[in-house]
Amino acid sequence: MYFAALLARTEDGWEASDTELDNVETLTDLADLAREHSVDDDTVLALIEQEDSWFAIVRVDGEDDPRVYVSDAAAASRSSYGAMLVDELTGRDEDDGELESLDLDGTEEGEPEPAEDGSDEADGPVPHGPLGDHALLADLGMGEKELKALDGDALNTIADVLGCTDVLEAVR
Repeated sequence: MYFAALLARTEDGWEASDTELDNVETLTDLADLAREHSVDDDTVLALIEQEDSWFAIVRVDGEDDPRVYVSDAAAASRSSYGAMLVDELTGRDEDDGELESLDLDGTEEGEPEPAEDGSDEADGPVPHGPLGDHALLADLGMGEKELKALDGDALNTIADVLGCTDVLEAVR
């Protein structure tokens, strides 16, 4: 099960909205969705979490390219939205059929075939641990070291640092 929310920075702080990812198939789709919630082209954070096994942050600042961080690339690559982000970060071919074995609600239709080398990924190794822009929250008060150390309750910790815990909890 996924939890997804958008945090949009405004003059008065952060505004949160829960969001459905039903129509999101690419990072571009997710960035466009974030931009729709932007106030005066200010920062929008798309937060995605799957049952405390991994989380991702996609930061969109105006028309700049989105910046992405995934807490555990190997775990995320086993789910549809996580795989989309990991594929984008690693440059893996999204048309190789990997995403077709996953339902977009995050459940697998079947177990993927193991690679011949014994790794979990038939399409090539996916790094274990964090992947992406480790500094995407540095200017907002959370450095690389703190971001990499997050686990189970990561989104609430991020909201605490941003000063918007109540706003995020309201959409949970």
